[in-house]
Amino acid sequence: MTTSTRSQTLTERAAALVGLLRRNAAKTEDDRRVAEENIQALAEAGLFRITVPARFGGHQASVRTLLEVSAELGRGCGSTAWNTTLINVCAWLISLYPERTQREVFATDPGARACAVLTPGGTSRPASGGHVITGRWPFASSCLHAQWALLGTPVTGASGEPLDRGLALVPMEELTIEDTWHTAGMRGTGSHTLVAEEVYIPAHRILSVTRALQGEYPTEFTDESLYRSAFVPVLASILAAPQLGLARAGLELVMTSLAKGRAISHTFYEQAREASSTQMQIAEAAQLIDTAALHLMRAADDIDNWAVRGLPMPLLDRARVRMDTATAVRRSREALDILLNVHGAGSFAEANPLQRIWRDLETAGRHAMTNPAIAGELYGRALLGIEEQITPLI
Repeated sequence: MTTSTRSQTLTERAAALVGLLRRNAAKTEDDRRVAEENIQALAEAGLFRITVPARFGGHQASVRTLLEVSAELGRGCGSTAWNTTLINVCAWLISLYPERTQREVFATDPGARACAVLTPGGTSRPASGGHVITGRWPFASSCLHAQWALLGTPVTGASGEPLDRGLALVPMEELTIEDTWHTAGMRGTGSHTLVAEEVYIPAHRILSVTRALQGEYPTEFTDESLYRSAFVPVLASILAAPQLGLARAGLELVMTSLAKGRAISHTFYEQAREASSTQMQIAEAAQLIDTAALHLMRAADDIDNWAVRGLPMPLLDRARVRMDTATAVRRSREALDILLNVHGAGSFAEANPLQRIWRDLETAGRHAMTNPAIAGELYGRALLGIEEQITPLI
């Protein structure tokens, strides 16, 4: 199967699930976890194996394919798309570890799921052949459906001196979950807090984030281009895809409403679609969504092309990916804001799915990795050749 055929097949599978995800969206939000029917359908469609190595029965697809699938799922349910995306990026992260670690996760179950919190938390101390970690890690999206967790942790020496920044791979059965995710939007992601108490992590299950930021991964399979992809560009870009899908869902919902002949209150327009103001706003919203998609897919293609060439992605290109990602999120939010104006106050009725789409997009859009102001500053510094940056996450 060619790369383009695989991408089309996976995207078609995602599209086929949109109706199911929409039917379960309210349940997912009310239960504050993705509906099990969704999880089962996604697993059966192979959509948790998009980034799993082909060696283990995964699809080993491109970053662009992952983003296209994620955006498609976002048309059905923001929380489901978000969790599916993060489970896949966690599979990608695990595939950067040594083969021994990869086999522990995927050898018996190519569809094994993991969650992640990259922000360094807790404490660590060296132990025989590894480290012992203790701490709390909030915002662990998809933890309710995961068998493994990736936890950012400091790596320290015998005297407590900092040696590295690591990403520890931990079986979920060795952690506890604190119910802390009570939010206005993205309620179904179940992004609770993970707690570790004196959990031992063998050295082969600790990835050096410091080296990963430089494109140095311990996987022995250096010929697999997907696992040469630039670290932060992958982690940033995947966050925008579900949000693009949410914006598209909003456009579809409003267009459907207009097609049914809804009027504009307090005007002579018996059909809102006949008003030039409606036509102009719909055009602008659609164009903003297209702009978001173009920026996001440019970022994906940049990531994939540098990885295929086997070359490290230059700083300027990595900074542009951060900017493209933030732009995709911003334009998606702007488009939905216009669509809410077209649809009117009825958008916020509890029975109207548009208000849930809005809450999900406004919540997801505030993720720190897609902050437009920060992205603009770091990209501007890169364009101007200013060596001192504001974050290592580029």
